[in-house]
Amino acid sequence: MVSVIRALCLASLMLLPLPIVADAFPSRLVEAALERTRHSVWYDGSYVRIDYPGGDVPADTGVCTDVVIRAYRALGIDLQQQVHEDMRQHFDQYPSRRIWGLKRPDTNIDHRRVPNLQAFFTRHGQSLPVSKHPESESYQPGDLVTWMVPGNRPHIGIVVDRKSTAGVPLIVHNIGYGPKLEDMLFDYPITGHYRYGHLAVPER
Repeated sequence: MVSVIRALCLASLMLLPLPIVADAFPSRLVEAALERTRHSVWYDGSYVRIDYPGGDVPADTGVCTDVVIRAYRALGIDLQQQVHEDMRQHFDQYPSRRIWGLKRPDTNIDHRRVPNLQAFFTRHGQSLPVSKHPESESYQPGDLVTWMVPGNRPHIGIVVDRKSTAGVPLIVHNIGYGPKLEDMLFDYPITGHYRYGHLAVPER
């Protein structure tokens, strides 16, 4: 009887329309991003040697990229490993040589740098149009947005399913005070708009 029930369950899963499965990803990423706001994190971008794969800096430290990395990792997606594997095969497609003068990938820091994540999401996800209008519906829950903040510092955050009173999507990010949910989408020049993990299981 147990085997029959299992077979029926498997059959029902196989009949489940793929769009429903895909549509579940943004809400799960949003949930993971919002969960990050419950953590007390000291902003620290120091170079730290970490394990690979699955490595992380101490839980009470981090920067903007660590919000994204930890949210995706909660869904079983290890950006440290995925970025490294892609950089190992296509190093010149990333800005590490141009910006930091590096000659090879570094599993300790590559995935924690916004320009590298921008390159990775462009290569393996969707690079979407950048809109500067508050009424725009182009920024959807689970999307990733990058900015250039004062001091010529690249920044990244996750769009969630909540909006300001003006209808602007809220962002989970860490700009220096730990992971926060804030109305800041149009506070700084937007340099990129991405979607990753929504349509398919990423390559391993």
